[in-house]
Amino acid sequence: MDHERRKTEVVDQSEPPALDPAVLESQFPVTMREKLDALPARPGAYLMKDDADGIIYVGKALSLRSRVRSYFQKGAAHGKKIRQMVSKIRDIEWIVTDSELEALILECNLIKKHRPYYNVRLRDDKSYPYICLTTTEAFPRPFFTRKVRFTDGNRYFGPYTDAQAVRDTLKLIRRVFRIPCGFKTGQSRGRPCLYYHIGQCAGVCAGEISEDEYRAIVKDVTLFLEGRQERLLRELQDEMADAADNLFFEKAARLRDEIGAVQKLIERQKVISSAQTDQDVVAIVTDHDAACAQMFFIRGGKLIGQESFALLGASSDALCDNVQEFVKRYYQDATYVPREVLLQCEIAEMDIIGSWLGRKGGRKVKLISPRRGEKRRLVEMAETNAALALKQMEEKLASDRTLNEGALLELKDALGLPKLPRRIEAYDISNIMGREAVGSMVVFENGLPKKSDYRHFRIRILGDKPDDYAMIHEIVSRRVTGSLRRTQSLAELPDLFVIDGGKGQLNSALDALALAGENVSAVGLAKQYEEIYTPGASEPVRLPRSSPALRLMQRIRDEAHRFAITYHRKLRGKRSRKSLLDDVPGIGPKRRRALIKHFGSLERMRQASAEDLAMAPAMNRKAAETVYAFLHEETGVQGRT
Repeated sequence: MDHERRKTEVVDQSEPPALDPAVLESQFPVTMREKLDALPARPGAYLMKDDADGIIYVGKALSLRSRVRSYFQKGAAHGKKIRQMVSKIRDIEWIVTDSELEALILECNLIKKHRPYYNVRLRDDKSYPYICLTTTEAFPRPFFTRKVRFTDGNRYFGPYTDAQAVRDTLKLIRRVFRIPCGFKTGQSRGRPCLYYHIGQCAGVCAGEISEDEYRAIVKDVTLFLEGRQERLLRELQDEMADAADNLFFEKAARLRDEIGAVQKLIERQKVISSAQTDQDVVAIVTDHDAACAQMFFIRGGKLIGQESFALLGASSDALCDNVQEFVKRYYQDATYVPREVLLQCEIAEMDIIGSWLGRKGGRKVKLISPRRGEKRRLVEMAETNAALALKQMEEKLASDRTLNEGALLELKDALGLPKLPRRIEAYDISNIMGREAVGSMVVFENGLPKKSDYRHFRIRILGDKPDDYAMIHEIVSRRVTGSLRRTQSLAELPDLFVIDGGKGQLNSALDALALAGENVSAVGLAKQYEEIYTPGASEPVRLPRSSPALRLMQRIRDEAHRFAITYHRKLRGKRSRKSLLDDVPGIGPKRRRALIKHFGSLERMRQASAEDLAMAPAMNRKAAETVYAFLHEETGVQGRT
């Protein structure tokens, strides 16, 4: 794929679409108009940027020249969302690819990376849960995860929207199939785990099951997770009959119990399609700024599950565009693609998306927009469920807004604030004896976290010993006077600063605000007694334990603490993995690993001669002399390992 980023290209010789001069004159500088003229008539992805150089939209095209210029054509019939987006465009970049399919894949990756405001996105799509079934271990195991690594060789099932449903499925797998073991492989030393004693472990820990027998169970689990319970039931029944014929009555009894559990699951599943094939059904419902996508998962004609996804950036006047964008977002990370995907309307990129899905699924995939018959009935059923799910989401959102509004009003009155604290920023620090000291800033708007505005700080000024007050002073000063104020989203200060700590931390923050000439409300929240310290007050404010305002403050403080300690642990982990050998010129990862494995420790390496170092695997005389000289010179970092 040609991923060369193009800001200038050879001008296409074909007649370009007519542009609206009024839009161009009022909106774009001369250099921008030159870019539009330089757009190539080749496949690729394009990125629209606003005046803050932020990416607000990512798209793909068979011809970049025609597609991008179409946004600015005179008299173009664009919807409200597109017209609003075009009014904010100040710059365009593009990446040329070799084919439209490559452009589609690139577009999906860019949207996932940048999450542009005007693209349809799955809400919190980075944290959907999956079930991972390991394949590289001697005794594979299923487990809950939110991180998918498609190159690790493991099997992933998902994404799901209900984390509790995933955990319930794993509990069912343990109860029915008796995996995974309560110990990690090689950990038990022959001692049975607790799950073995209660009949929910196949006996890996006690050495009572072979790898072949265990992998047969894993095969059954795979069929179960794929939704192929009918096939699983037939195989279990055949296996039970063989066990009974061979007088393995204990095994036959266990299989009988598994068959009973699977039969109960099958009874709850509804036959809704006479076509004995695998299908996904997609339907989207919008209501003003809210949108919900509903998916039915049909395997072998039976509805085995459904998921509802809240969407961001969907347009109420462009249903087919919403469907098209959702399909691309969902199947980018989906772990299984069926033979048929039923859609509620025809989408513009039906063929190219079908080719992409076929490439992912390893077989031909058909995208169908049925107009009548059984398949249309399935789509209509999905639409009905999408409308119900959207109504539930809106009711919950309205309820949350009401609760948050009440909490903010209570907080304003209790703290004597001049206005309702619509935007609250909370600050915390994390360090161990001053090492890897970091600060965090989390942002809540209308009682809800706004994670796009979260920021980390690495503490720059450290004295001889840790000084929490100085650290708070530094991060608040950097917030109000540093580069953050020059970003569009953080140019305005919040209605309320919340400092994790008591009077001392609050006074440090107030001093930083005063030095910057800023008059912003600030309070400190001490964790021990949940007391809120306000400027100039002799006694802290103590809210009732059941107070919505206190619960909101606790949520904000805990989020700031979580964000700070997560970053601190990340830095601490990097430092703990760093070796003195990292600083030796010409010694890469392979040689570092070989030296550590050969000598066992840095101290034994220091005691070795240059000749001994040269005899280690992957080493030569020159590299050995470099390591020897480095280890024996006074560098001032000899204590770091």
